[in-house]
Amino acid sequence: MNVDVDGMARSVTVVGEPGGEGSRALVLVFHGSRQDGQVHRAFTGKAYDALAQQGAVVAYLDGYRGNWNDARRQSTFPARVAGIDDTGFARAVIDALVARHGIDRQRVFAVGYSNGGQMVLRLVHEAPGLLAGAAVIAATMPAPGDFLVNDGPGPGVPVPVLLVHGTKDRIVPYGGGEMSRWARTVFKVGGRSLSMPETAAYFAHRNGITAEPVRTAVTGCGRGRRQTWVERTRYAQDGSAPVDLYTVHGGGHTVPGPRSAPFVLGATNHDVSAAELVSEFFGLDGRSRRSPGLVSRAPAP
Repeated sequence: MNVDVDGMARSVTVVGEPGGEGSRALVLVFHGSRQDGQVHRAFTGKAYDALAQQGAVVAYLDGYRGNWNDARRQSTFPARVAGIDDTGFARAVIDALVARHGIDRQRVFAVGYSNGGQMVLRLVHEAPGLLAGAAVIAATMPAPGDFLVNDGPGPGVPVPVLLVHGTKDRIVPYGGGEMSRWARTVFKVGGRSLSMPETAAYFAHRNGITAEPVRTAVTGCGRGRRQTWVERTRYAQDGSAPVDLYTVHGGGHTVPGPRSAPFVLGATNHDVSAAELVSEFFGLDGRSRRSPGLVSRAPAP
């Protein structure tokens, strides 16, 4: 499917049959750098396609020359240089699918990986109220001076946020700061970022959560040289949009799920699936938000 944005034809792959009565959920999927929607669909083993079997519509959007005009002030790839309106693209896709696929505008969610995660961060701040939930994988909040878009006057619009990140990510460091020189050169980005725990705390504060987070082991240690295990840190309280951080200990710049990423990106965890986390956190499976396989509970420091 193509949509027109400022006279430019933008492409998107849609999974889910047309029709409906305006009650269906829509999941926008934003790929990483040097990918497009179909490449990312294969990269994740088509795991997000399963959301269509639950009644949602899944849209894999294609960036401009392999990138999104994202939230980082010092990005220098073609989408930034050309000033591509990717927020307008997201709006155009939503409008088209509301008409063709019976989408409920109050049930639009976005999932982004890496550069796509940065695009989701931009949407949350630049288009308040557009998204009912945001999932960000392998991307962290830019530091304040390096963030291109900020909330306008008054508090930001709360939104449920799901975060997933590997502790051994060599491209986007879990601990924040600058990307390595080679990564800045290859991906044409710069500036500093918050750590992933700081990113989670940022969104918890933005959502008005004052309760202490709760940390829970989701899976135990795996086996082998590239073993990984997963831990959830949940920020939640009554009346506030929740924030869940899934830390993949030993994980690389990867998306947990059925398909392993190329070796150079680091280890992929297969005990959890990003698509299933998205489904459960946003209630796409018809159940209340909860996470599977929780085996222990202790307050996070």
